[in-house]
Amino acid sequence: MMDSTTRSTSRTSIRGTARTGRRGRAGAAAVLAVLTVTAAAGCKAQATGSAPAAPSAPPRATATTTDDDKPASRPPTPAASSPEATASPTPKPDPQGTTLMASGTESKQVRELQARLRQIGHFDRSPTGYYGSVTVAAVQSFQGKRGLSRTGRTDTLTWQKLLGMTHEPTAAELNPPTTRPAAKPDKRCMTGRVLCISKNSRTLSWMIDGRVVSSMDVRFGSQYTPTREGTFSVYWKSRHHVSTIYHTAMPYAMFFSGGQAVHYSADFAARGYNGASHGCVNVRDEGKIASLFAQVKNGDKVVVLG
Repeated sequence: MMDSTTRSTSRTSIRGTARTGRRGRAGAAAVLAVLTVTAAAGCKAQATGSAPAAPSAPPRATATTTDDDKPASRPPTPAASSPEATASPTPKPDPQGTTLMASGTESKQVRELQARLRQIGHFDRSPTGYYGSVTVAAVQSFQGKRGLSRTGRTDTLTWQKLLGMTHEPTAAELNPPTTRPAAKPDKRCMTGRVLCISKNSRTLSWMIDGRVVSSMDVRFGSQYTPTREGTFSVYWKSRHHVSTIYHTAMPYAMFFSGGQAVHYSADFAARGYNGASHGCVNVRDEGKIASLFAQVKNGDKVVVLG
């Protein structure tokens, strides 16, 4: 049985223990709050007895490859940057010189280039003045033969070499009468007055006693309505003719085989070789066919070559 002193001491001890417990719980709560705040800041809790963790590196800026980046979103440039990192490289000069003409150029100089290339067999058609894929291939061919880089561009070195190998083009070379060179005349075309027509070169040459008076581009019938080949004669001329079958205009018609004639074609003038005739020989230059119509007579020979 406890005495009063013992009971008093016990009550004091219990109250002390209770206060100590409350202080312990309060301390633990405070420590937990600190850990919670620390974790929220991004740090990692460290285990008891382990070495301190190395501080995490700051996030690295990642480069972007899109065109949508704005300067403000990029990391600032370091204050001390080396000249090698910021200086743009100096472009090396082209060993063949400055480019004078290239794909897409359209000018009188391009027409001269094409005429000069044609003189030495690198360009197989009439000059157009436009630097397209055919001209690129022709320049590459010329450059390859001369030991130059096959760029397809006409630079100063390529141009100088070409000038040294060719003569100044004549007016006829710059603006020839036909798109492609006229075919070598057949022996049937070498005597008398002859309309010498070649399907292969798609040209018509008006010849008198073996001399070419004029030449022009022509178009022929399709595979279903082919232009007949052989030797014929002009048997009828009709200045304002209209086809009774197709009801289309056939100006300056010179008939040589049934319903087939040499005549002007507005469709040929507009669409070129994208179309075909119904068997006639179409001419697209109205001025030339008008002049030819005035010169040709009934009975003149017509030779159509395959």
